[in-house]
Amino acid sequence: MNFGYARCSTNESKQDIDRQVRELKAAGAEKVYLEYEHGDSAMKQVQQSMFALAQEGDTIITLEVSRLARSTKQLCEVIDLIKSKSLCLMIVGSITMDCRKGRADPMTEAFLQMAGVFGQLELAMIRARVRSGMANAKAKGKLIGRPQVTADTIPAIFYRHYPAYRSGQLNISEFARVCGVSRTTIYKYLSIVR
Repeated sequence: MNFGYARCSTNESKQDIDRQVRELKAAGAEKVYLEYEHGDSAMKQVQQSMFALAQEGDTIITLEVSRLARSTKQLCEVIDLIKSKSLCLMIVGSITMDCRKGRADPMTEAFLQMAGVFGQLELAMIRARVRSGMANAKAKGKLIGRPQVTADTIPAIFYRHYPAYRSGQLNISEFARVCGVSRTTIYKYLSIVR
């Protein structure tokens, strides 16, 4: 069985994972697992489920090393799992580490680990640039983060349904649903208008 693994850092409303799915299917993936989790997250539940289902001789296909892991430690754990289960790992267009007939080729494993080191370095550089940019903006007097919510910036739909909530016709969950926001957001709005 050929398993495809696609991962994005944020949910489907913010990042489009369809390109990965198309390319994985074109590379021979019969079943594609989708995960919305940051690359250096210690717990990737979908990835763990995929590896739990993979049998000896199966192939794991992904587009980039950084889709599997953004830390060298986690990538080494994935490599050990591939070896222990006698799987084949295919990074489309670059590296294939085949452990289906025994051990991995040492040179291939080394290249895979080096790709992991560069993935971790890339993440560290991105984070450093973001921190630097935020510090620069803050030094120039710009507000960093989400804009502060005030009574004037609360959406009109909240005020439209607020009387029904106050009179007990809507509970907090219903209030959140009709406003199209989370309960946490409703609580935030309520703390402002009270």
